[in-house]
Amino acid sequence: MNIEPLLDALGLQEDAARALADDLRTQIEELHGRLREAETRLEHLSTTRKTVTALADRLPATPPDLPEHPDYPRILAAFNDATSPLRTRDVCEALDHELLPKNIEGTRAKLKRLVKLGILTEVDTGSLTRKQQASGHHDRQP
Repeated sequence: MNIEPLLDALGLQEDAARALADDLRTQIEELHGRLREAETRLEHLSTTRKTVTALADRLPATPPDLPEHPDYPRILAAFNDATSPLRTRDVCEALDHELLPKNIEGTRAKLKRLVKLGILTEVDTGSLTRKQQASGHHDRQP
């Protein structure tokens, strides 16, 4: 029996397996390099997050941005000047708007938006005040 063809076939399969193993080792080395890069990037991002968080804790709290409309600063000025909660009609009068349904509804929508932004709070149905003022009343000692 001649085993040369069998040995030749085994040699070809060994060469193919060796080439595949070499290719896989090369891919593994490339993947290790990419993994190291990704891990380094994660470390940098983590350090950046810690730095930004530490800096953010030192910054004073900023109020939310007001929507773009000239009435909003005037509405807040009315609440700053008020000594008690205001109703929508009070705000309309402070803005010198006629007490027409369209003006009242437009102002009411702006007030609701300021409540959603956490700037105003509804202390009673339809009665609004600045959020800081509302919390200040609860913090006072008798």
